[in-house]
Amino acid sequence: MIEELRITDLGVISEATIALDRGLTVVTGETGAGKTMIVTGIGLLLGGRADPRAVRNGAERARVEGRFVLDRADLAERVADAGGELDEGDLIVARHLTSGGRSRAYLGGAQVPASVCAEVTTALIAIHGQSEQIRLQASDRQRDLLDRFAGDDVLPALTDYQTRYAERRVAAAELDRLRSEARTRAQEIDLLTFGLTEIERVAPEAAEDVALAAEATRLQSADDLRAMAQDALAALAGADDEAGGALSAVGVARKSLESGSVETPAELTEAAARLAEAGFLLSDVSSDLARYLDTLDAEPGRLEWIAGRRSQLAGLTRKYGTTVDEVLAWSAQASRRLLDLGSSDDRIELLADRVTQLDVQLGEQSAAITRARTAAAAAFAGAVMGELAALAMPHARLLFELSPTEPGPYGADHVDLLFSANPGSEPRSLGKVASGGELSRVRLALEVVLAADHGSGTLVFDEVDAGVGGKVAVEIGRRLAALARHSQVIVVTHLAQVAAFADRHFVVVKADDGQVTTSGVVQVAEDQRAAELARMMAGLDTTDSALAHAGELVDLAASHRGSP
Repeated sequence: MIEELRITDLGVISEATIALDRGLTVVTGETGAGKTMIVTGIGLLLGGRADPRAVRNGAERARVEGRFVLDRADLAERVADAGGELDEGDLIVARHLTSGGRSRAYLGGAQVPASVCAEVTTALIAIHGQSEQIRLQASDRQRDLLDRFAGDDVLPALTDYQTRYAERRVAAAELDRLRSEARTRAQEIDLLTFGLTEIERVAPEAAEDVALAAEATRLQSADDLRAMAQDALAALAGADDEAGGALSAVGVARKSLESGSVETPAELTEAAARLAEAGFLLSDVSSDLARYLDTLDAEPGRLEWIAGRRSQLAGLTRKYGTTVDEVLAWSAQASRRLLDLGSSDDRIELLADRVTQLDVQLGEQSAAITRARTAAAAAFAGAVMGELAALAMPHARLLFELSPTEPGPYGADHVDLLFSANPGSEPRSLGKVASGGELSRVRLALEVVLAADHGSGTLVFDEVDAGVGGKVAVEIGRRLAALARHSQVIVVTHLAQVAAFADRHFVVVKADDGQVTTSGVVQVAEDQRAAELARMMAGLDTTDSALAHAGELVDLAASHRGSP
């Protein structure tokens, strides 16, 4: 339930605060005074489209704020998840709109996207405007109303059905994709198998291309390397194995220091030891150089073999990677991909079995839903016709016609609400035969019946009395008052017969200073009700007869509120 609505600079309304309560609240006013802005403001709290043209002329921004009684734990949790807080158990929702087109929504003090705000507020308020009459003509909307009336007989089963239907849709989509890609998969399998076979035949090793390139470079410059090694070896060991070279010189120097006839000082002993160490190192280098020279002639034909091997590797790197390591990585990835592709046939079989199983379950569930809807349709139509009789349509006939259709997310039923207003007329689709006034009454009758069993929250009606008047308007007021026994009802109306049944009556008052037209909202005191109703019936100049008629309406409404 909404407790309070504040509007600032929206349309022609400069500043308005409406204190609301349970029961029936009506909002009236002259044409153009801005009473529709009340509905527009509530619509903004419901996440409606923010039109910058709705900002009052000369103002920078419009603001709408609503205070709601929140008695649902799930909605309170959603507010907390969005970062908002409750104010002493109440929820404050706000929407700001600038003339430049920017819009902000606030939920419990936290700025949130308008869609998040709507998740909470649409569970608390429902607006029934002229667009609802258009929606009422659609089969989907008629099915929703029937399901609401059926309640626990349909809704839990429908939820379970929708879960399976969603699973079936996902499984069928994957199955169709796998089947349509069968040829592509076969081609990919052939290509991957060919590549893996080719790589397996060559059997490359990690970094083999790098190692072979280095070895080929070394072998191609063997003569230069041999000369370099021989010159170094000769310098160390002497030419043609003759004594001499660095090794010999170091040996002579060491012996000179070790063969002294006098006591050798520590400095010379250390020098001799270092020369001995140097001799060992030079001897090791000489041995390494000699062995290196032996390897240069150890593998005749090696260079030719390397060239052939590198050619094989190049055949792989042209197709599967720029290096042997990349080729090996491609091979590993291709092996995994082959496993995935090979399992697709098993997946197709599994999915086909699951889709078949789900089709059977969905068929059984949709049949059960159809039976429940059929049972509810007769009771719903009978109750609505009783309400239509009270709305001065005693001969109206209404029934829900269910016909089979392709299974969808809401079952396998096409629902058509058939209607006839006059005796002897065959019921036909509501949208084809009902006038605007008849649609208004059918819509109201549906809501009254639904609220009797499932009443809660707030219902807002904008021009529910469009196209009617006289006694019919009185009956609409009576039914709105009955509806307000179960739900909070807010009605924007231009008919005194409807306004007479209100528990609270607000008037949108227009002021014009010659330059700017502004409006405000004032509550009509109980002792002024008759005068306001008379003004609505007679215009600006109220008459004694209008006052008398208005008094009768007030008394009629009062007696209705006092009756059980």
